Order: sequence, then structure tokens, then C-alpha cells
Amino acid sequence: MRLRSDSLLRHPAFVQFWCSRIASGFGFQMLSVAVGWQVYAITGRAFDLGLIGLAQFIPSVLLALPAGHVADQFERRRVVLLGQVVEWTAIVLLAALTLLGRIHEIGILLLVFVIGVAKAFEAPSMQSLLPALVPTAVLPRAVAVSGSAFQMAMILGPAVGGLLYVAGPGVVYLSAALLYMVAATMMALLRYEQAPPKREPATLKTLFAGVHFIRERKDVLGVISLDLFAVLLGGATALLPIFARDILHTGPWGLGLLRAAPAVGALLMSLWLARHELQRRVGMVMFASVAGFGAATLVFALSTTLWLSLAALFALGAFDMVSMVIRGSLVQLDTPDAMRGRVNAVNSIFINTSNQLGEFESGMLAAWLGAVGSAVVGGIGTLLVVGLWMAMFPSLRRRQKLHVAAADDAQAAGDTL
Repeated sequence: MRLRSDSLLRHPAFVQFWCSRIASGFGFQMLSVAVGWQVYAITGRAFDLGLIGLAQFIPSVLLALPAGHVADQFERRRVVLLGQVVEWTAIVLLAALTLLGRIHEIGILLLVFVIGVAKAFEAPSMQSLLPALVPTAVLPRAVAVSGSAFQMAMILGPAVGGLLYVAGPGVVYLSAALLYMVAATMMALLRYEQAPPKREPATLKTLFAGVHFIRERKDVLGVISLDLFAVLLGGATALLPIFARDILHTGPWGLGLLRAAPAVGALLMSLWLARHELQRRVGMVMFASVAGFGAATLVFALSTTLWLSLAALFALGAFDMVSMVIRGSLVQLDTPDAMRGRVNAVNSIFINTSNQLGEFESGMLAAWLGAVGSAVVGGIGTLLVVGLWMAMFPSLRRRQKLHVAAADDAQAAGDTL
């Protein structure tokens, strides 16, 4: 079969990167299912499930800025590889302790924390690695295809992990460890060209250089902050158990469909975006997609039938993927390579914070206004944020293309250090 001249398959480094990401993504989702079930089986306390999330959230926020500095000071492939090896080691220990019958809650949480630390350092380097693997012209499509790996892992990973858990958590851990071994092997074999990074001592100025850069680049600040507030307000998916039981009157199978619907919408949209480039009025397309996210949240909030709720969540996931691809591509293309690690680290803080606080905000509003009221407020709030951001960031609203040649990226990077 003859490949298109702009096919991503013509870039072996990207194919290896994608295979590594999908293997580690599947492994992590399977791991998450097994850890949750095992901890709850040991303690029987719902509170301990929250501790699992906390053990991952704390390092992702506290270590983000140092991790961004590391991503800009060392070869990113090696940073990612080291993170994956540490995660693999922790998963092997989980499997060994489980199979030997010597596992306990504290041990699980400590190993989850180690995985969280490794992922905190891996994430900025992983995100900053992508622009070096493909030409600038096809980067948006590469971002979409990379996003599809994450969505496939989100959809299938928990299901596979749940099925394997029938044979015991140790089997799930061994399977996840095998997938991480594949991911690390693909990353170790990855070959690409990267200019030697400029070594700088870790100071407050260098650690916060990403914050300064984002503040100076209005388009980058606009897309990152828009995503922060949109996700913060539109976190209706945190309330799915309430909607499934009390409003849609369905059981666990219905809740499973509701949870899968956004990921399916995002996956299909990512596959479409991988074949169709966003070439015109990307600023307005992004604002329209976030507005669509808010409108879909409103439809879901007011729906009383399962099929309409599934359609709304499907649309919500698809709109979110369009926004994610534009945001991810724009941030990467507007950032000099020497700054990508630190900028992506700040971006990850925004994403992690908005996801966690968005669920908290939805839960608090639901306690005061009910689930429907909370979701309605979130949808309306997202639409208001879109209108406000269109007024506050006119250059982003008028932006036509993802890639705009910077006046001097090298100088821009130098000014921030």
C-alpha cells in the first residue's frame, strides 16, 4: 500500500513514540483498576480510594516545575525512559508482594506515590518530545493521533483490567508490567535529532521561566487559561453516578455507557482530525468547540432519557478533543524548543488542577443545587467564559493558523532565562 506523502507512518520515530504511549497508557489504566479494587477489598473504606488519587495528585503538582526544568536540561527521551523504568519497577513490586501475599494498604499507597513521582517527571518530557519527531506541518495531526492513544487506553484499559482481575490483582499487575516493558523498549529504541540542551542551574528564575513565558505570550495564556476555566466549570462527568441512578434511572451498565461516551466521542474525533487538517480560523474553531462543550453540558444536565444523555456526552468528548488538539498544537508551535519542558509543565499544572478542582466544584454545587443545577451552572458558566475570553484575547480570536512564525524564537527563549 502506497503511503500519502504527509502520512505519519512515514515517520518511524513518531510510530515508536505512539506505540510506547499506547502501551504505557493501557498499562496505567489497567493498573488503576487493580489498585482501586485491591485497596477497597483490603480496607473496605471509600476514604482510602481518595488517598490513591491524592498520592498521584500531590507529586504531579509539587514536582511539575522541577520536572519542566529537567525536560529542558537533559535529553527528553532518556527522562521519559527513566520514568517508565521506575514505574515498571514499582508495578513489578506490586505484583510480587501481591502474589506472595505480603501486600497491605500502606505499601500500595507508597508504590502508587513512587509511580506518581515518576509520571510527574515523565509528562513534560513526553509532551515536549513530540515536536521533534514530525515536521511542523503535520504536528496538529500528530497531536490528534497521540490523543487517540490516550482515548483508546481510557476506553479499553479499565475493561481489560477488570476482566483480568477475575484471575487476581497479581495477574493485572504482571500484565501492566509487561506493557510498560514494551513501552520502555520502544522508547529506548527511539531515534531522533535534538540540539544539545543548554545546561542552566536550577534557580527560581529558571524554574518559573515557563510561567513568565506564558504570561508574555497572550495566545498561549489564552488557550491554557480558557481550558482551565472551561474544565473547572464544566465537570459534569464527576456527577455521572447521581445522574445514572436518580435521574436516568439506570443501573451499573448504564453508568458504564455514560462513562464511555465522552471517550468514544473524543476517540472518533481524534481519528477524524488525524486525516483532516485545521487550516483556517483556528482561533474561532477553538472558541466554538469550547462553546459546544458548554452547550453539550447543558443538554446533558436537562436530559431525562439515556439516549439523549449519551449523545450529549459523546458530543462533549468530541468538542473537547477539537479544543485539546488546537490547544496542544498551538502551545507547542508557539514555544521555542528550549522552553517546551517548562511551558508544558505549567500547562500540566493547569490541567491537573482544573480536573481535580472541577470535580470538587461540581460536587459542592451538587450538594447545594442538586446534580441538575450544578451541571446547568457549569454549562452556562462555560459559555460565559468563552464570551469573556473572546473579548480578552482578540488576537487569539482572530488567529487564522496554528503555526505563526515567531519573530525570533531563540531570542524569546533567551529573554525568559
